This record gives sequence, structure tokens and C-alpha cells, in this order.
Amino acid sequence: MIKRPAPVRRIKPDLAPHLEACIRAFGSDPQNPAGELVEEMLLTSLKLLTDKADEGELKLVARSLKELRYAMKVFRKYREVPKISIFGSARTPESHPQYKAALDFARRLSKSGWMVITGAGDGIMAAGHGGAGREASFGVSIRLPFETNANKFIEGDPKLITFRYFFTRKLIFLWHAKAVALFPGGFGTHDEGFETLTMVQTGKAPIVPIVMVDEPGGAYWYYWNEYVRRHLLDPGFISPEDLNLYFITDDPRKAVEHILAFYRNYHSQRFVKDDLVLRLNHPVSPRQLELLNGEFKDLVAEGRITQGPALVEETDAPGLPRLRFAYTRRAYGRLRRMIDRINEFE
Repeated sequence: MIKRPAPVRRIKPDLAPHLEACIRAFGSDPQNPAGELVEEMLLTSLKLLTDKADEGELKLVARSLKELRYAMKVFRKYREVPKISIFGSARTPESHPQYKAALDFARRLSKSGWMVITGAGDGIMAAGHGGAGREASFGVSIRLPFETNANKFIEGDPKLITFRYFFTRKLIFLWHAKAVALFPGGFGTHDEGFETLTMVQTGKAPIVPIVMVDEPGGAYWYYWNEYVRRHLLDPGFISPEDLNLYFITDDPRKAVEHILAFYRNYHSQRFVKDDLVLRLNHPVSPRQLELLNGEFKDLVAEGRITQGPALVEETDAPGLPRLRFAYTRRAYGRLRRMIDRINEFE
């Protein structure tokens, strides 16, 4: 059991018993981690009153919290199942090769045990649901004055969630995704794509495979990549290693292979204090560990990359081996290359 420091109480003494009673009434202990966090949320909510927040501000906070709570409840049952978020145009007709490519992609990934998260509309979203099938699909819808109806594959399903706010919807898209796929689309697709790249590039989200997929022979993402290289890379707005964060293909089969290869040995990551811990499905050999220390020493702030069991602070996947090092928290594209290198080892 991890010994947690005593929480700093910022509650008026006469208010604390009431908050603690509320927490106990809902079946938790005010002194355990969950109880402490809920107490903090209750106190933050009450402070909105002393801040004299107006009705609009209170609605924003209340509705956002309600949306997130409900979405987490829906996803919690499927926590251990890998999921991919798929983005693309809602206007792509079923007869279009891009629709068929998305259908094929989702079907292949579903057969490998994955679930699909996408919007609930038509076009690429419907293709994602159609390929994965209803049982393996989540619909993450948004209230708009247009394109509001759920497609035929997800309509009426308990895994269909409707959001009022884009920011809560985006959080759910990335929070539960172990991969992201982008098919050709408009402003929304590019918004989701660049936000995902930004979150991974800055370390605000774990590294996941980001695949950009087109119909066979399609050039949509190749033109996009030309723009990125010419107008973002050449002037120095991004670094060369940032190009490692995404993979472009016009073959749905190769896109699926790329995603599955990412998890060939790599499992997950987390920070423990100043150290980055990479969880692996299988340990690397002493020789392979030396190769990593030589090839990726630029990612280590001090010391070396070491291998060992789970740390006492970790509770997830306790039986898996770990690589641990003091990460510079820079050049996440290089870290992506390191993960690829680990997966390439025999």
C-alpha cells in the first residue's frame, strides 16, 4: 500500500463534517484517495458561489462535469479493450472509395479485438461503425443545428453519447484512444488531427499511433504532408523528429499493421516523479538495453535507461517488465522512434 501524505485541508472546520457526510452517504471514505478528490471537487463547486460566478459560468461547469461523468461511466465497462478514434468527413457518400477504405480499415481492426470511437454522423463516421459493427462501436456525438442525427449503425445504442461542448467531446476522444485514424475531411478533421499531434508532441497525451489513411491511390494526406514539410518544418516551426508522430498510407491494411506493430512489445507509459516508465509485454535483452542507451542517450536527462519490475507507485499491469529513465521531456518524436526500436527487437 502506498503511503499518501496527509491532505492539506482548506475547508472551514464547520463545513468539513458536512462534506465528509456527503461522501460517506455515497459509499466512500473521505480519507481514501477517491474521497479526497471528490471532497476537492465539492469544495471547488462551492467556491463558485463565493466567487459570485454568474449563471452562465455555473451552467458551463455543471454541464461539463455531467457530460464527463456520464461518458466515463459508459466507457468504464470497456476499460481493458483497446480503442481507436476515427475522424473524417461526415459528407463522404457510401459509394466513395474513401468510405470503403474506412469500412475496410475498421473491419480489420475490429477483427484484431479493437473497438471504434467516432462521431455518430454519416460519412466516414458511419463507415467506422459499419466496419466495426454495433457491438464494437462508440458514438461520440455533438449537438449541432445540422448533422445531428445518429447513423443507422449506432442509433439507439447505449454506447452513443451526446455532448454539448466540443472540448469535453475532444477529451473523451483522446482519453480512451490507443490509436487515432484520420481520413480525408474538412475543418473538423484537421482540428482533431492537429490537436492530437499537438497533445502528443508536447507530452500532454501519451504517444499513440496516428495514422492518416486515404483511398488506394489517393493523395489527400500526401499533399497535407507536403504543406507540413514546406511551411512548418522548413521554417523551423516544428522539428524533424515531429514527423515521426504520424504515418501516411493509402492502404487500410498497412494502417492496421502499423497500429498493431506499435503494440508488438510496447504496452503503455506513465511518469513516476521525474522518471518515464515504459511498460513492455516482454523484457529486452542486456544487449538490446545497451543499444537503447547508446542510440537514445539524448532523451536521458541523467543516469541511464534501466530495466526492472513495476515501481511501488504503479498499480496498472504490475506483472510487466519496465524500462525507466529520467526523461528530458522533450523531442517526443524521438521517444516515438525509441518505442519503434523496442518493437523492432527480436
